Amino acid sequence: MSTEDLEQYEAEMELQLYREYRDVVSIFKYVVETDRRFYLCNAVDLKVRTEGTDVYLEVTMSDAWVWDMYRPARFAKNVKVMTFKDVNIEEFSPADFPSAKGEFPR
Repeated sequence: MSTEDLEQYEAEMELQLYREYRDVVSIFKYVVETDRRFYLCNAVDLKVRTEGTDVYLEVTMSDAWVWDMYRPARFAKNVKVMTFKDVNIEEFSPADFPSAKGEFPR
């Protein structure tokens, strides 16, 4: 397999992942970004933990979808992430999604 073939394969996989994301995003309530992954989920809990002088974040999600083109299954019932880095959690609003006519609200 050539480098060009590999690049084309990865581009096709990423496009397929984006299309899947576009199809499922409206069924989720939250988007969660960590330093390693991007998640969609319907429930999220963030806890700050300390161990000695170290502080880390524990993020627990349920009913989740993971943005990762190399995972064979992107849906997960429960996900737990522990990180020392930033975590961004946003709640979607109904205005974030296209209307039933397939148009974005104005």
